Amino acid sequence: MLTPPAIYADPAFDMAVEQFRLIADYLNIDHNDRDRLLLPKRAITVALPVHRDDGSTTVFTGYRVQHHLTMGPTKGGTRFAPSVNMGEIAALSIWMSWKCALAGLPYGGAKGGITLNPRELSIRELEAVSRRYMQEMIPFVGPHTDIMGPDMGTNEQIMAWFMDTYSVHMGHTVSEIVTGKPVFLGGSAGRRESTGRGVAFLVERALDFLKIKPEGCTAIVQGFGNVGSVAAEALYYKSGVKIIGLSDAYAAFYDPKGIDLDQVQVHLRNHPDLANFTGASRIDPEEMLVQPCDILIPAAVDRVINGSNAGRLQCRILAEAANGPTTPEADVILDQRYNEILLIPDILCNAGGVIVSYFEWVQDLQNFFWNETEIADRLFRIMDGAFTAVVKRAKTEKIPYRRAALAIAVERVLKAKQTRGLFP
Repeated sequence: MLTPPAIYADPAFDMAVEQFRLIADYLNIDHNDRDRLLLPKRAITVALPVHRDDGSTTVFTGYRVQHHLTMGPTKGGTRFAPSVNMGEIAALSIWMSWKCALAGLPYGGAKGGITLNPRELSIRELEAVSRRYMQEMIPFVGPHTDIMGPDMGTNEQIMAWFMDTYSVHMGHTVSEIVTGKPVFLGGSAGRRESTGRGVAFLVERALDFLKIKPEGCTAIVQGFGNVGSVAAEALYYKSGVKIIGLSDAYAAFYDPKGIDLDQVQVHLRNHPDLANFTGASRIDPEEMLVQPCDILIPAAVDRVINGSNAGRLQCRILAEAANGPTTPEADVILDQRYNEILLIPDILCNAGGVIVSYFEWVQDLQNFFWNETEIADRLFRIMDGAFTAVVKRAKTEKIPYRRAALAIAVERVLKAKQTRGLFP
């Protein structure tokens, strides 16, 4: 493979490249096909000048990467975070491609973002930068080219601004340009909860596979945002799992006797984060990850399970709710602990969001909507099918689950590219 362009320089992209190299070697993919499979088709950087409330002007930087359009339009979220850069966005687009392929969705992967801290902007400023971003992206996106969605730092309101900006440009409402919208604007029932619900479903599926009853099991959730909170609440309230550790970007808490999620919900209704929560003891965030538990759910950022802590994990199930939470160095260690820790890889574990986003897109295209029960049923059937395929591949070839998931996904994209051929 050629050396990736310098514009993608970032640890997350390096990690995606290494994962691809390992699976390409395993599948014995022809070297003539590797760069075409890995490198993004299109990478866009835009300048976003915005009038601030104090009268000044700030130019933010926005990105959008479309990995491949071989199997249909690209699909992917848009994140607002200080860490956003081209390399991170490109890595996320690659992982989204494998995620869509594993789930059998007619999409390639995409991702977008703006380098900013949304907490530092007023509502008016946030609307201005959101609309400017979509305006700059109009030449490159569309319902059959690239469909946006929410991600870290964005929400239903921002998706509504995206949709409105695109629709005003087109002269009519185009609800299918984004997913994750409010239901009354063409959004799908259950979209906000979909990623977390999918995580919880697969944790329960893994427990059943291991013949472990969920009642009385313990879980640690790193990242009590939209995904982590929904997964934790589903396991806690519906399955009887005891939450003994949880954290967000501001604080981490641990109590081996269990943390009362009712108290957590009351706290978060009155505070923006967990910083001053008093219902459990504070713990170092790094140490929380290696406490004894049945289920460990990293649901925050990438590369938190690494070569220094993978050997110290004391969980039975590692459910990767975040994108890229485990480094290749950690994978080497976890592969050696294959019989100790069942790993649910990210491209499977957190696929619920893009699956229900697909449902939303389909519903918008046909102007016919399903209820939440139908959405959940369809979601769980797709996720169960993907889980079963990964388990079967892993068992048949005696390989770790991440390798099995990536093998299925990459093979599907490779076959599609080979069948369509290379345009002269």
